[in-house]
Amino acid sequence: MPKPIVDVAIAILIHRGKILVGWRQEEQHQGGKHEFPGGKVEQGETPEDACRREIYEEVGIGLKDWHQFDYIHHEYDDIIVNLHLFNSYVPDELLNLIHQPWAWYTREQLLHLNFPKANKDIIKRLFWPHLIKISNTLKPVENSDALLYWRIEDESEQQYIEQLTALDEEQRSNLIINVDMWQQLSPELQKQIKTVHLKQSQLMNLHKGDLTVGVRYIAACHDAVSLKQAQQIGCDAVFISPVKPTTTHSEAIALGWERFSDLAQNSQIPVFALGGVHPDDLTIAQQHGAYGLAGIRNF
Repeated sequence: MPKPIVDVAIAILIHRGKILVGWRQEEQHQGGKHEFPGGKVEQGETPEDACRREIYEEVGIGLKDWHQFDYIHHEYDDIIVNLHLFNSYVPDELLNLIHQPWAWYTREQLLHLNFPKANKDIIKRLFWPHLIKISNTLKPVENSDALLYWRIEDESEQQYIEQLTALDEEQRSNLIINVDMWQQLSPELQKQIKTVHLKQSQLMNLHKGDLTVGVRYIAACHDAVSLKQAQQIGCDAVFISPVKPTTTHSEAIALGWERFSDLAQNSQIPVFALGGVHPDDLTIAQQHGAYGLAGIRNF
């Protein structure tokens, strides 16, 4: 007998970096576990319409601006679920309207909650390590709480594809590469690269709906305009730079921690401080609104 197939619309609701999470009642499918808000797609509804409706009914707030986040097909022992995921940002003025018992969790806390198995990839995408090493050399980082942004310069296409192929799948999953390089990879390699980088010039030429669904994007931002653009098109995180003077970009005017803080505090998505910072600066960076740090020489 074939398993029933259910289409479900799921919302990733974000407020200043935190994620809204609830709890499934014991009598529900996958009961007794944490969950993101959402519900079944009714006949005649689009998944996005279902998501908007469910959030109004379950959470108590109406949100208009949604981004396609991911699509997950998962087979349980008793049922097949198609998860249609969308994300949206919750403004301050709607916080008091949210129903109980929904609660906000940091991205680190998500790792320790008991979600259904189908949500495993969602959690992986939402959680960011706090350190990103930038290098033109493809060497896996030793720190487990770090990603590597491989910023290639003069490699030929064949050379960097060979280097990528030599890595194992886990190493590729901890890698960040620029979108131009990513677009030249085979579909199989593209799926294994979990995070794609956008230069500010690339970011500013994109529109909502241009990003590939299911891919995590981090964009380079140097001002409030680019930061707003990153959020509007659905990026997952940003670099804000340069925080301090650097030898690699000596012509750029450093923001300083005060100006950095002004930008970071207004961001709904994780912000990584870049430019002249050291891993030891993580605490001061977080005091100024950063999620984490990124760097070249000091890392």
